[in-house]
Amino acid sequence: MFERTEIEMPDGVRLHAEISGPADAPVTVVLLHGWCLDRRTWRRQAEALSGLGRRAPRVIVYDTRGHGRSSAIQRSSATLDQLGDDLAEVLRRLAPSGPVVLGGHSMGGMTIMEFAHRHPSEFAARVAGLLFVSTTAEGHTHTRYGLPESLAGVLRVGETLGAGVLARSGAWRPHRAVLPALAPALRWLLFGDRCADDALGLTLRSVGRTSLRSIGGFRASIGAQQRLDTLASIGDVPAAVLVGDRDRLTPVPCAESIAGALPHAALTVCPGAGHMLPLERPEEVSAALVEIVRRANRATRKATRRTSYSKAA
Repeated sequence: MFERTEIEMPDGVRLHAEISGPADAPVTVVLLHGWCLDRRTWRRQAEALSGLGRRAPRVIVYDTRGHGRSSAIQRSSATLDQLGDDLAEVLRRLAPSGPVVLGGHSMGGMTIMEFAHRHPSEFAARVAGLLFVSTTAEGHTHTRYGLPESLAGVLRVGETLGAGVLARSGAWRPHRAVLPALAPALRWLLFGDRCADDALGLTLRSVGRTSLRSIGGFRASIGAQQRLDTLASIGDVPAAVLVGDRDRLTPVPCAESIAGALPHAALTVCPGAGHMLPLERPEEVSAALVEIVRRANRATRKATRRTSYSKAA
């Protein structure tokens, strides 16, 4: 079963969501994409989850505000704070009950952290598993773009200034004719040793559907976020953390600090891979997600048995 829907946020922004899997599944998985990407980043992982048969979860993927098929935004709402609130609203509307597994790539992982920070009681009551892929809890602390520190600092200043210009450019999107010219730079920045044509093509199309306001507007919030303390307070939640050792945006130290803050996290470093692990190494990401879902399913079954035993007694 596959369903498309739109959710209107309290400020009027509409989020495009796609839902698959059995309606009565014991666990719901919500997957959040990265900056300038869209829900299609997770297509291989959604397929893998559907292969779990009777244990398959409900799967929700949605386009972040200002991305993909979701509506344009005001510049003031291009913040991780807002994305954390959006995730809370998505859960209330599309998965109002039962355990959930949250998976986030890049900015999607940061969104999960913001949800945990801003809605701690909802997070604690609902979240049964976490998947963090190519993300960070420390803003741009470790970002060097694969360059020496002196050059990285210059590039960061230029990127920040450019982001400010784009943030004031409105709801326009990159012209289709510009995208091929961006391909070499995005190939270098986002991918590792191997890059399939379809993976790069999907990335380019996703960037092409992102408004200039979103491309520039989210940069300041992403660079400033610090949420290691939030992660350390999460407690006993099964988690997997994956990173590529060629990741130029969220390098290995980002994943190591996340795994160090989470008491029950398994860290996987993928040799030769870059920032786009769901597309570059879909099997590894899918395997980690499937294992987290299986653990959530087992915990749900145990809780159900305990409840049934208590009622019988």
